[in-house]
Amino acid sequence: MVDSTRERIVTEALRLLRIPSPRERLQNYPHQMSGGMRQRVVGGIAISCLPKLIIADEPTTALDATIQAQYLAHLKDLQRQTNVAMIFVSHDFGIVARMCDRVAVMYAGKIVEQGSVRELFYDPKHPYTQALLGSVPKIGSKEPLSTIPGQPPNLADLPSGCHFHPRCLYVMPRCTTEEPGDFSLDHGRVAKCWLLDSMTAEEGNHGRATS
Repeated sequence: MVDSTRERIVTEALRLLRIPSPRERLQNYPHQMSGGMRQRVVGGIAISCLPKLIIADEPTTALDATIQAQYLAHLKDLQRQTNVAMIFVSHDFGIVARMCDRVAVMYAGKIVEQGSVRELFYDPKHPYTQALLGSVPKIGSKEPLSTIPGQPPNLADLPSGCHFHPRCLYVMPRCTTEEPGDFSLDHGRVAKCWLLDSMTAEEGNHGRATS
C-alpha cells in the first residue's frame, strides 16, 4: 500500500512537470534522460512533499536556450496549478523579468534594493542595480557594453561604509565611512544608498531612512 501511494505521488509530480510517460520513467536511470528532463525530475522531487515554498537556485544552469524556455514555462505552470510560492535565484535579468513579481538585488551578501519587477527595471535607484542593468546587451544597440569597475569584495574583509563604494561612480565621502540604512520609497520599494538621503534633503520627501 505504501509503495503504491509513493508511486502515485511521484508519478503525479512527474506529470505536473510534463515528463512523457511518467510511470514508465520511474524505471529509468538518470543517464537515460535528457538534461532538461533530469532538471524537471529535480523539480518533481521538490514538489513531491507538497511544499508551500520552493527555493529555485539557478535552476536553468547548463540548459540550452530552448530547454531553458521550456523549463521556465513548466515552473510557471506548476506555480499556477499548485499555488506554491517561489524564491527564484538568478544572475539572468531576462529570467528574472519573466519569472518574478518582486526583485531583491544583493551585493556582498546584503540586499541593496528591492521592489516590483517593473519599478526596479524601469527606475533603478541603487547604483549597483543601475550598473547591472546597464551591462545587459540591448538588441540593435551599437553602443559598447557598460562595465562595473573593480572586483567584488572579499566577504571576509569587506570595505567600510557602503560595501559598493570602491566601485561606485557616485561615491561621496560619507559612503566610505557610514553604511547606509534602508530608505523607503514609493510602493514599498527599499534601497540602501546615501544618494537617496541627499535627495531627501534637497527635494523634501523623495525618500525616508527607516533604519
